[in-house]
Amino acid sequence: MSNPTYLIVGATLPTGERADLLVQDARLTHVGRDASGESSSDAIRIDADGLVALPGLVDLHTHLREPGFEQSETVLSGTRAAAAGGFTSVFPMANTLPVSDTAGVVEQVMTLGDDAGYATVRPIGAVTVGLAGERLSEIGAMAHSKARVRVFSDDGKCVHDSLLMRRALEYVKTFDGVVAQHAQDPRLTENAQMNEGALSSELGLKGWPAVAEESVIARDVLLAEHVGARLHVCHVSTAGSVEVIRWAKSRGIVVTAEATPHHLLLTEDLARSYDARYKVNPPLRRDEDVRALREGLADGTIDIIATDHAPHPRESKESEWDAASFGMVGLESALSVAQTALVDTGLLTWNDIARVLSRTPAEIGRLADHSHSFEPGSPANFALHDPSTSTTFELDRLAGKSDNSPFLGRTLSGRVEHTFHHGYPTVSAGRVLASDTVAASAARWKAGITS
Repeated sequence: MSNPTYLIVGATLPTGERADLLVQDARLTHVGRDASGESSSDAIRIDADGLVALPGLVDLHTHLREPGFEQSETVLSGTRAAAAGGFTSVFPMANTLPVSDTAGVVEQVMTLGDDAGYATVRPIGAVTVGLAGERLSEIGAMAHSKARVRVFSDDGKCVHDSLLMRRALEYVKTFDGVVAQHAQDPRLTENAQMNEGALSSELGLKGWPAVAEESVIARDVLLAEHVGARLHVCHVSTAGSVEVIRWAKSRGIVVTAEATPHHLLLTEDLARSYDARYKVNPPLRRDEDVRALREGLADGTIDIIATDHAPHPRESKESEWDAASFGMVGLESALSVAQTALVDTGLLTWNDIARVLSRTPAEIGRLADHSHSFEPGSPANFALHDPSTSTTFELDRLAGKSDNSPFLGRTLSGRVEHTFHHGYPTVSAGRVLASDTVAASAARWKAGITS
């Protein structure tokens, strides 16, 4: 038994065109005017007047915490959060327990995602064994496993040894992989708590200098050039980093970079509250850094937006700033933040949003069978977003296990109304569907592709 047929009427495509979308057997079978004539009488109709249809969003940088830290998040709860935000694919980082540094662990994580059904889960493999930065992990085994890992990162820690970083770049080059570097000089950031500057001195918090990020990026782009490999820079946060990446691209170095939603909207001033919801790695920076990141996205220096969704149990955040964990959840709010910071300000169009939140992250991650175009025959992975609404972001918008969002109580633009993954809904009328319903739809989809 296949999943039902869906007729989406009057959606606005990223290009600004109006179109009907017909979804049958996990694919778009009609895109254009008056698809009702192509659909069966039992098709489920969705009125999309005023809604922007975006290709399924892809998060190249998220933390699902499973295995090992299920009190914060699981693959199931994390992909529910992803669906709520319009994401149909996520790349979970390797800092689990055990670390995702073997073929067995990455295959386990991928299978959990496939069974849950809310989003395609393609694990990121660790660069070094146990994230210890001492010797390379089983990079080849993970690359050739069922998970077909193409992105490797020790995120949360920097691959600070230059020779080890060179060897990792050389290794991934052999199968068109990429190293995603967490650019943080460990010596320059020992016990650092927030952005270094006048405000950190005023608040009595150990400063985190911009150069700790920028110096690592500068080293790594030169290593990537020397080796001829692909480098991706995680969560760029400073104006200086944007300039280094812009320079590297001008030389033809194959480097890509991401900015997080929170670094596009929030600044270090929030640390005045000593509210640990605003404690993140890398830290919130200055107004001028936020402007530089936005401009970098607009001119293509920064390639994508990635959430760095980092859930924590409440007790890890409701403590003194120094003792609190670093990190923020961001899957559910990412698209609204992108609209608020970039679309509403005129810096990006919806077509640009489709590029930085779907097409390009899929390309960097070498995500197979991801379609970023609304064409007949393409996979039916998409979201319907209402850009006209403006609401206070509250707890009811969070679908994961943790509530450490920095946007609670803030007014954000837009809301995801529907998400489709493999042709079946995971979010309908703004509500995430029940896990058993989605899992059953996923099972029917899997049965369809193997029959």
